[in-house]
Amino acid sequence: MHIVAALFIDNFAMRQVEGPSMRIDLTGVYFSQVAPAPVPCTMSPHLMVLIHCPANEAGNGVLEVVFQPAGTDPEMTPPLAQNVSPFQVDPGKFTYRLVRAELNIERYGQVVAHSRIGQGPWMAVPLNVLPPA
Repeated sequence: MHIVAALFIDNFAMRQVEGPSMRIDLTGVYFSQVAPAPVPCTMSPHLMVLIHCPANEAGNGVLEVVFQPAGTDPEMTPPLAQNVSPFQVDPGKFTYRLVRAELNIERYGQVVAHSRIGQGPWMAVPLNVLPPA
């Protein structure tokens, strides 16, 4: 199995189209967010992870998402937040997972959501935390 995409989003909707086909409509895809208050503060971004299972695989896996300050190793540094969740997907199909993190932000800058399936490679998605306007 592998991660097709991981994005910070505001919302999504699923809809059926002709044939046995589905669409995912994503709204508010973002890579930066204004902090809700001056630091220190708490933020709760939503990360959507899209996963594909090839037809020749079993379809059972574990998604791990680790939120870290930029420039840190997800396996060596204590995380700002972490989520580990098992999932099942039919072989040859796609699934998604929504991960909502509670991040304690001590300084403005970049936070990275590192995602992987099992012990596979990490996919990094940056989120720039900006000062309140």
